[in-house]
Amino acid sequence: MENKLTRIRKTLREYVERSIVPQYAKFDAAHREDHARAVMERSMALAEAVGADVEMAYAVAAYHDLGLRFGREQHHRHSARLLLADGRLREWFTEEQLAIMAGACEDHRASLEHEPRSIYGRIVAEADRLIDPETVVRRTVQYGLAHYPELSREGHYERMVAHLHEKYDYGGYLRLWIPGSPNASGLEELRRLLRAPHRLRALFNIFYGE
Repeated sequence: MENKLTRIRKTLREYVERSIVPQYAKFDAAHREDHARAVMERSMALAEAVGADVEMAYAVAAYHDLGLRFGREQHHRHSARLLLADGRLREWFTEEQLAIMAGACEDHRASLEHEPRSIYGRIVAEADRLIDPETVVRRTVQYGLAHYPELSREGHYERMVAHLHEKYDYGGYLRLWIPGSPNASGLEELRRLLRAPHRLRALFNIFYGE
């Protein structure tokens, strides 16, 4: 990430690192600082690859999940609102850019029923995926433990399996928006894992016990 950060103005980078990324520490284990930083890094790489503004992609990624402080269901809209309400961003971006960036925050969630409205929405949506099978399973288990503490161990397993099929399986609601993204091969690998219940159970046991 260090090399890519040289593309970001120092004042913007320092503000994001000091005031924005630390807010993720209050969220569930699947959406903490490491997640924010990973989405920021992948967003910058994708922006470079498609010729988009790297600073805009960086900032969108930094703000994309801030709305989780108000709950998960509408977090994408709250993230957009928080981005627009942050007056400091006007030091680096125009009102037109900020409107595009807010729309990208709204469009990042996987259950979105329409295509993201801008390249920045497609970038952050794609960067937010990180479809590495083990990472996906771990984050799903972590989310369940944080938000459904009343479930039994078997209940957590059943919730995890149902969610993975609903989101990632053939016919699931997740969509990939950037052709050639590394997520395409990861998605196929994850779908193979969903058809290997013994492997899936073994991973669940590892991550449930962490």
